[in-house]
Amino acid sequence: MEGDLEMASITVIKLTSEKHKDVDEVCESIKTICDNAGVSMRGPIPLPTRRLVVPCRKSPDGEGCETYDHWEIRIHKRLLEVKLATNKDEVALRQIARIAIPDSVSIELAMRSVV
Repeated sequence: MEGDLEMASITVIKLTSEKHKDVDEVCESIKTICDNAGVSMRGPIPLPTRRLVVPCRKSPDGEGCETYDHWEIRIHKRLLEVKLATNKDEVALRQIARIAIPDSVSIELAMRSVV
């Protein structure tokens, strides 16, 4: 019976935030859910931190010497891969979807099937 075969799927979760503590808290909560459910997980894999620096001139009227302020924002990223082999593992994915995520954290989910 070919219809009875269950395909494994991998869910890739990408977390992005300006605050690294918020990203790490969400990663830890996902990790505890996967450990409790017995689901295999890879990560969190820290991706390179992006630094955005904006120089801004202090004197708006152009008089005086040219002095600048430098404003900086750092964007932290983490990558997690959760492997779901059976339909029972989908319960863990539903629990992950119910996590209270702070406003500062953006999350991207991508799913792919593995034979």
